[in-house]
Amino acid sequence: MDRDERSNRFRNFALHECRGSSSLYEYLAMHIAEDDELLDLASHARPGQPIPNLFFGAVHYLLQQGIEHELSVYYRSLVDPPRAIGEQAFSAFQSFCRLYRDPIIAILQNKYVQTNEVRRCAYLYPSFCHIYGKVQLPLALIEIGTSAGLQLLWDTYSYRYQSEELLGAPSSPVQIQAELRGHRLPPLMKNSPPVAFRRGIDLHINDLTQPDDYAWLKSLIWPEHQDRAELFEKAARHFQKQPVPLIEGDGIASLRELADQVPAASALCVFHTHVANQLSPSSKNSLIETIHALGQTRDVFHLYNNLRDANILHLDYYLSGQYHTEKLAITDGHGRWFQWELA
Repeated sequence: MDRDERSNRFRNFALHECRGSSSLYEYLAMHIAEDDELLDLASHARPGQPIPNLFFGAVHYLLQQGIEHELSVYYRSLVDPPRAIGEQAFSAFQSFCRLYRDPIIAILQNKYVQTNEVRRCAYLYPSFCHIYGKVQLPLALIEIGTSAGLQLLWDTYSYRYQSEELLGAPSSPVQIQAELRGHRLPPLMKNSPPVAFRRGIDLHINDLTQPDDYAWLKSLIWPEHQDRAELFEKAARHFQKQPVPLIEGDGIASLRELADQVPAASALCVFHTHVANQLSPSSKNSLIETIHALGQTRDVFHLYNNLRDANILHLDYYLSGQYHTEKLAITDGHGRWFQWELA
């Protein structure tokens, strides 16, 4: 990736992801896009990784380790209230990156962007209700790119949408609230659909019992997003009380083997959120071909976004060997809102 492409990545990150969501990252990203020294530093990221997220995560991680530097006063995750953003904020960012260049490079070369955005379960819940309505069978879940596995427990969380009613698991310590946009209402069961099997697979599993993995996942949460950090902490504690089997490996290459472990009297559901944008074109094709092959021998549902387009939630599935595809929803990247599209 050349300098201009890295610059465009940061500019697009500022304009299309941060605007209206993180004023600090928007301001810094726009300035990084014009700074050759910082663009060179960001070039140490692993191929295929979303560079701005990884770069900001690396800096945030080091700050959260207790490094004393003037940059910390601009991070709401570290001080409340943070200092107003201005030219001095970027100067402090430059200074921090010069001082801690080597640790930043080490993180860029060894870490992955593996956000466990728990609020995305807000649109997973109606999606799995929709799937259950088609088959009336317990669901068997395989999540590709599972990171720490928090989304695999979607059925053990409670949900609140437009009303005060709690859906899903009302007594859950993890309560998720999201805005429903548009005029179409998604299928929302009062109680969670039954789940018979769940497995998560990732090239690198984040173990929430390990302080470094826990700290890295928190560092990927943007500084202003305290509600996301609190929800992550609640879900992490919940997961530690009822852990899910997580497998370190190639999710696409292992998918058929995992599918063989699924109980026959269940609906196989392969899902992933905001992972496919990190896959190579050949890996995307392999995933689609594997789903197709599975669909020739059993019913299978594939729920995903970011495979062919951004922030559109798709469901492809095979029932009795027949292929179907549906566009379910338009979604916010952090799960704050979604718009159900299926009539």
